[in-house]
Amino acid sequence: MLLFVGLGNPGAKHHGNRHNVGFHAVDAIARRHGFSPWRRRFHGETAEGSLGGLRVVLLKPHTFMNESGQAVQDAARFFKFGEAEVTAFHDELELPPMKLRVKVGGGIAGHNGLRSISAHLGNEYRRVRIGIGHPGLKDRVHGYVLSDYAKAELPAVAALCDLIAEHAALLAEGRDASFQNKVHLGMQAKGFGLTEDGEGK
Repeated sequence: MLLFVGLGNPGAKHHGNRHNVGFHAVDAIARRHGFSPWRRRFHGETAEGSLGGLRVVLLKPHTFMNESGQAVQDAARFFKFGEAEVTAFHDELELPPMKLRVKVGGGIAGHNGLRSISAHLGNEYRRVRIGIGHPGLKDRVHGYVLSDYAKAELPAVAALCDLIAEHAALLAEGRDASFQNKVHLGMQAKGFGLTEDGEGK
């Protein structure tokens, strides 16, 4: 049994924000794999289903990003999840837009949602890092992550979330490298690949 956590901020005004791409990823998983309807609990919303023959709980914390760890801790205690059973889907400034990387543990790179989870749960959980790019200047980061994706970016965001959902069973099975590769190749096939310098094409 696993816990997949999508990070974001609740409320309509934040729906399209770059910071909310984690919410969109787990929403796509729930839709594609016929998960149960979302229900309010653990300071957020959960949906349950299976991936790769394993039971998976999806969680969207409604505590706002900076307190995401409270919701994760509550769910982890209820289901008796350890760090190894938890995966966080989150926006990543240090990756080019639409690039994806999976890792276990490591630094939090200033991400307040990860900081909160690490404070409540420990640091050795898996992260699905979804690139949003960097605005270039540190003082622009706050406004950038809380701004909506540009209209031109939306098809690529939808394609990426669909591919995350399509191959989510690989994550459930612990086949992180295969998952990452399938998503990367899928984005290329859809015309949203990246060139060698990391720029979109």
